[in-house]
Amino acid sequence: MLIDTHAHVSDPKFNPDRDEVLARAEAAGIGAIVDVGTCLRTSRRALRLAAAHPRVWAVVGLHPYEGDDWNEQTIEQLERLAREPRVVALGEMGFDFYRDRASEAGQRALFRAQLELAARLDLPVVLHLRSARDAERGGTGDAYAAARRELAHFGGRIRGIAHCFGSDRDDALAMCEAGLHVSFAGNVTYPRNEPLREAARAVPLERLLVETDCPYLAPQPVRGKRNEPAHVAHTARAIAEARGLAFASLARASTANACALFGFEPPALAHG
Repeated sequence: MLIDTHAHVSDPKFNPDRDEVLARAEAAGIGAIVDVGTCLRTSRRALRLAAAHPRVWAVVGLHPYEGDDWNEQTIEQLERLAREPRVVALGEMGFDFYRDRASEAGQRALFRAQLELAARLDLPVVLHLRSARDAERGGTGDAYAAARRELAHFGGRIRGIAHCFGSDRDDALAMCEAGLHVSFAGNVTYPRNEPLREAARAVPLERLLVETDCPYLAPQPVRGKRNEPAHVAHTARAIAEARGLAFASLARASTANACALFGFEPPALAHG
């Protein structure tokens, strides 16, 4: 069994065949899918999907691109969503300096507000961290450094995931030291992405997760196609190979990690 710890199956790109996508995931041994919001509207969409499908859980939150467009009422609405029973985490939240869609100050304030909510509700967080293309390590364009500074204010009370990890070995280990799990998506399978595979080798097995981030980042065997939860097996296989592990061992460990972090137990698969 595998768990897709970050997906957007509620995205309209899946409207034509969502039930078939979910059926393919179960047939491929995907025991659970965590569907993630990026604003109040998409968070409600993720909740509706989770309410309708026992293998889907929801994450609700505000993407860093929302950094200049929120207020206290937004956080109050988010808290109401976060208290719904199918919600297992807050996110995706964090910093994105790749495109200039929200000010750094706005992103920081929004991140801090959501971290405070997560601490109050005792929920894990799902972090979206994307650095500027020309960022120097430690500079304001370094999303990982910015996140570590904010997490430090909470003295180890925040647990969660650095989702779709896209940096190097040092940042991966720093995320673990900050108390987070590190999740890898399909880009770890790309032939020219050896530094990302090095990061996947370095992360302690008990901190490792896998995801699709679908419909984006299809892994190499299906690259160029719409990604979907069944494809997370390609990512897990590539990481197992990079670490010199049997696929079954990697699957067991990552599934156990996800269940412990999110606090759920997936329903048994029909085929055992």
